[in-house]
Amino acid sequence: MKITSEQFVKQNKGINSGKDLAADMLDAIFRNIKEEPFKIPDETYDDLMYTFFSPEREGWLMKQGGSWKSWKRRWFVLNDRCLYYFQHTAENVPKGIIPLENVRVRSVEDRDGKQFVFEIYSDMAEIIKGCKTDSNGTVVQGNHKYYRLSATNEEDRDEWIQCIQESIRDNPFHKIISDKKAAIRRRSGQRTAPKPNETS
Repeated sequence: MKITSEQFVKQNKGINSGKDLAADMLDAIFRNIKEEPFKIPDETYDDLMYTFFSPEREGWLMKQGGSWKSWKRRWFVLNDRCLYYFQHTAENVPKGIIPLENVRVRSVEDRDGKQFVFEIYSDMAEIIKGCKTDSNGTVVQGNHKYYRLSATNEEDRDEWIQCIQESIRDNPFHKIISDKKAAIRRRSGQRTAPKPNETS
């Protein structure tokens, strides 16, 4: 339904804390709206691709599996404080997502015949937030205490570590909860321990 400038001015009477805005100001707003109509953007699944247009870093890495400790080649994209991994570079839906929150990254000794290994881990020995798609395409929560990755050379590994370190965000709420749990465990441990002067 189209309305005139006069109708627009009448509809917006008293919008300035019960007072009217100047008619010429309302008329200017009306003309601006008319010239630049509001349009809801079309949302498509391709919107996810904007995340991957200019990543902070991307490249092939070998990733150790969670349940089976086999190594698979995956295309990794680092952006928006998340590490995404894909089976192929042409895919537009990630196979897994690792939010870089309350985690650390470090190089580790070569293992399982793999060189230039590094891992993303929780220094609070907790499960790392993450998700992946299973063989049926269903999104499932990850169950990793660490993600172990292998780069092609030492320079590549060090650059990945540096980029990931710069992207890691610590959520202070997470640390507060963790400290509270530790304090409760300490207190409950003190209650159950017998006092030195008690005899059995």
